[in-house]
Amino acid sequence: MMIAKQPATSLRFLWLVLAALMVVFHLGLIFWGLVPNLVSRPLHLAFILPWVFVFGAKSQAELASGVALSALGVSASLWIAVNHDMLGDQYGFLEGDFQVGVAVTLLICVIEAARRSIGWPLPMVAVTALIYALFGSAIPGEFGHSGTPLRSFLGTLTIAEGGVWGSLTAVSVGVVSIFVIFGAVLNAGEAGQGFMNVAAAAAGRLKGGAAKVSVISSALFGSISGSASANVASTGAITLPAMTKLGYPKRLAAAVEAVASSGGQIMPPLMGAGAFVMVELTGVPYTGIMAAAILPAILYFFAVWVGINAYARRYDLRGIDKSEQPSTRDVLITSAFFLVPFSVLLWGMFGAGFTPQYAACMAILAGTALLFFNREGRFDRDQIARRISSALLNAARQIAMIASIIFCASIIIGVLSITGLGVKITSLILSGSGGLLWPSLLLTALACLVLGMEVPTTAAYVICVSVAGPALIQQGLEPLQAHLFVFWFALLSTITPPVCGAVFIAAGMIGENWIKVALTAMALGVGLYAIPLGMIANPDILRVSEAPVAALIAFFRMALGLGVLSYGLIALRSPLAKFMVGLSGMAIILSGVFF
Repeated sequence: MMIAKQPATSLRFLWLVLAALMVVFHLGLIFWGLVPNLVSRPLHLAFILPWVFVFGAKSQAELASGVALSALGVSASLWIAVNHDMLGDQYGFLEGDFQVGVAVTLLICVIEAARRSIGWPLPMVAVTALIYALFGSAIPGEFGHSGTPLRSFLGTLTIAEGGVWGSLTAVSVGVVSIFVIFGAVLNAGEAGQGFMNVAAAAAGRLKGGAAKVSVISSALFGSISGSASANVASTGAITLPAMTKLGYPKRLAAAVEAVASSGGQIMPPLMGAGAFVMVELTGVPYTGIMAAAILPAILYFFAVWVGINAYARRYDLRGIDKSEQPSTRDVLITSAFFLVPFSVLLWGMFGAGFTPQYAACMAILAGTALLFFNREGRFDRDQIARRISSALLNAARQIAMIASIIFCASIIIGVLSITGLGVKITSLILSGSGGLLWPSLLLTALACLVLGMEVPTTAAYVICVSVAGPALIQQGLEPLQAHLFVFWFALLSTITPPVCGAVFIAAGMIGENWIKVALTAMALGVGLYAIPLGMIANPDILRVSEAPVAALIAFFRMALGLGVLSYGLIALRSPLAKFMVGLSGMAIILSGVFF
């Protein structure tokens, strides 16, 4: 994840101006009409590069190279935007060495931006894909390709509405950025405290109350942050000390926070940008994605809740003292800071029938208005300035990080399309599974788990679904069912060793061995492993908007199985008993295959 170096005070104003311009640009695309794709998407890249290369520089060497790369990348992006009419007539074929230079510059900047934002794995996959595209014609047999002229290949990736400027980038420009701004505005004000107060009022007094507060607050906060790491860092700063103060074992406290925070990426509306990418790839409306995702997300947090109850019995975990809980007045006042923007968002989508991004823009305006007030009702000029600065800077950084991932993943998707490799991998999955669905699911799950350990969830989902999705759909799954299955398994790496980002952060914050935390998190987060399989066995759970009764029947069936599975894994001590009860729980979850 990109770690921003705080700029010198003299430059802070310039960064704030750039962040404001970026926010206005993205909001303007929604409010003020259509802009050609080869204008809006290159300008999107031009805006994010300085944040990755310059603002995110961690050393003098990175800063120097970042300034150069930023200048080159911004210049190349602006050249594409200015000459979009001419390039549209070239149909993806580069004319002259200058255009080849622009194309190479763009690819280098996109790959390096992803490397600086999230590390080596995803850029290495992109580089490998490019090497395959350039030299794959020399590979004999089925996995070679017929080859494509260099200028045609590079042009398709960089001057046509595919590759770097493809449909994934459209999602980043028009939807993801808007919801990132929405989350940044809410987080800059009192909404975060509102989440914590509502959670404390709802569950603080219960047995294991501090852990349950973490679950509820992380679900609420994660619904707008969409990032497991950001969720742990923000809500964990409050919930982890609260749990340790009440005598919770450190491994359990950290595991609760990691597991609860990971659920933010499956909880509508944001889903870590995955929902918006899914809209583009499946053609299902955003509201349809939200409706399909909501019941499985509730099941996930239900399984965590059951696991906490089991641990509460084992360790006699008590709730939060009444004296330490927020007053009713505080709960009501602070909850308004997120309820008002959320109400505007939901009214815009479901009441007025606006697009999700337009409704989110309206919610951003409502959230911005609330930044001018605090829970005491005072109008504090310095506080308002700090909040607006925080919203702008956090929005710009988050947009830059997510966009750098999506631009790099777009290169991979472009290569899969141009060379036909995606179709070949689909055929390999079909033949390797013998044409049977469940073996195909297990192969896909393994691929998602491995790839998810190396790249962020959204990127892992995009790559896996591009190659495995068609195979699963050919074997009878509905497109949305296949996409949600892949997306859930791409999320496993947040709590599954050896690479488990949410666990690393939570363990570091509390000072516990990360392996102990990971093992506890895997038991608490067992729903993350079982629910995707349950969605295949019980497809009705995704049809709540079409067949609500059937969806609720599937929901309660899976809830029963998850309750048995989660409680048995944690409450029982005998390995044999754990195995037998766990097997019974999975049998109930998968019983939809037969009934």
